[in-house]
Order: sequence, then C-alpha cells, then structure tokens
Amino acid sequence: MKIVNNFKLRGSRCSGIDKKPIEIYMFIDPLCPECWALEPILKKLKIEYGQYFSIKNVLSGRLANLNLSKKKNYENIAQSWEKIASKSGMSCDGSLWLENPVDTPSTVSIALKAAELQGRRAGLRFLRRIQEMLFLEKQNISNLEVLKDCAGRSGLDIEEFMIDIHSESAAKAFQCDLKITAEMEVIEIPTLVFFNENAEDEGIKITGTYPYEVYVQILEEMLPEKPVKSAPPPLEAFVKFFKFVASKEIAVVYDMPIAQIEREMKKLLLKQVVEQIPAKYGTFWRYIDE
Repeated sequence: MKIVNNFKLRGSRCSGIDKKPIEIYMFIDPLCPECWALEPILKKLKIEYGQYFSIKNVLSGRLANLNLSKKKNYENIAQSWEKIASKSGMSCDGSLWLENPVDTPSTVSIALKAAELQGRRAGLRFLRRIQEMLFLEKQNISNLEVLKDCAGRSGLDIEEFMIDIHSESAAKAFQCDLKITAEMEVIEIPTLVFFNENAEDEGIKITGTYPYEVYVQILEEMLPEKPVKSAPPPLEAFVKFFKFVASKEIAVVYDMPIAQIEREMKKLLLKQVVEQIPAKYGTFWRYIDE
C-alpha cells in the first residue's frame, strides 16, 4: 500500500518567527470525524517532536460543498460518524445529523478563517472548541450564536471575530485554502503534506490516518539528523495545558492502556484537579481552573 507521494509546492510557504525545519500543511474540514480522530496522534507528535515542525491548517471545503439537504444523506453521515467513533475512540455522536444538523457547513469554514485572523494559535483553539461543540455537545456549529459562544470560550476578541466573519478577508482566506487544495490535488481528508526548509525539494503527501510511527518516520527522513524525542510532561501538567482531553488522547500520548489512564485520572478527580465528562464513546476530562 502506497501512502506517500512526492509533491512540489508552487508558491511560497509560511514564514515567521516560529519557523521550524519542517512545515506540515494539514488539509482538514471542521466537520470531518477522521480529522477529529487524528487528534491523539497530533498531540503526541507535537509533544515529542514539536520543536522540529509547525502545522498550517488548510480547509479543504470538501464537506462545505456537500448537498446536506436530503434526509438520506444525513442518515449516512450519522452512521459514518458512529462507525469512526467506535473505531477511533474519539467520541462523536452521529445523532446530531438527525436532531440538529449543520445546515450551512461553509459558514463554519469562514468562521475558522475569521478566528485565524487573530493568530494561528487562536485559530487552533477555535478549531478544537468547535470540534468539541460539534462532536460531543451536538451543537449546530453553523449557527452564528453558537460560533460567537465558541469564539468567547476560545479566548478570542468576540467583537473583532463577529466583524471578521462577515469580512472579505475571511472569505478570501477560505478561497485561498480551496485553491491550495486544488493545486496540491488533495481529494481526501485528512491529508498531511510535509515540506522541509529547501523550497526546491519535493514534499511528502500522506492521505488518511496511519499509525504514529509512520509520521515519525517521515520526519526522520526529511530532517538532516535523527530528531531527538522529548518526554511528555507530568499528567497533571498535560491536562492543565490542553484543558479538555479524551482518555484516548492521554493513552496515545503516554503509551498506556485506557484502563490505566482512567485510574490515574480518577486520582486527579479525587484531588478536584479535573472533572469527568462522559461521552457516547469513552470519557473526556476537563481541567478545573483555580
């Protein structure tokens, strides 16, 4: 099975003060359960090798362009969500599509670009929060009031966000992402494209989700020297940093069985460091801010 393809990027890549040896273009859709299922692996990769790469999220628009008006299509999406959730361990409740469906997916994509106008980190926080509201809380994240609430909970400037969501800048940024998606011939999500510092070198494109070791192997192949793996932080520090995490995410990061993770998390629960949030598939934990 061939999982990587060479690709030469046309145009300039991102630059800035956080420039790192590897840049990963991650093609996603906020409504994509496979992207949500990739979260545990991404967390582990960032913790162990985050000093070597940065990630640029690119919206593929795949789900934004779907005709979601037919009930049969809703039922198919619901079934797909349930299947992916049970397989991945990252809960997502497919009954959303039968009870409170997302009626205008393109609005979500534009909202994400509006959030990114406040910085890449702001965009990442906003993406995570809308995924939580969608997959766990069954919220219609194309509703403007829901998006406004999400912006507030993500630490964004709400007034600025509400202006930007209707702005030409956000719409153009989304169109730019669609153009990049077409140029890189991305037809499935999630897709990750790895580039090194040499603009003349080809990138490596990997479509779908694979074992963690595959992503590490790509980093090792693209870096001039073998990367040094960083150890994960103490469990309490991990939860404090991410605020809201699944048992599955913790298990992947710490290479521990779910049962062992839940025993450790219940110790933090007794210390009132976290609260337990049951989900349709698995358990989530929210850090209690002092």
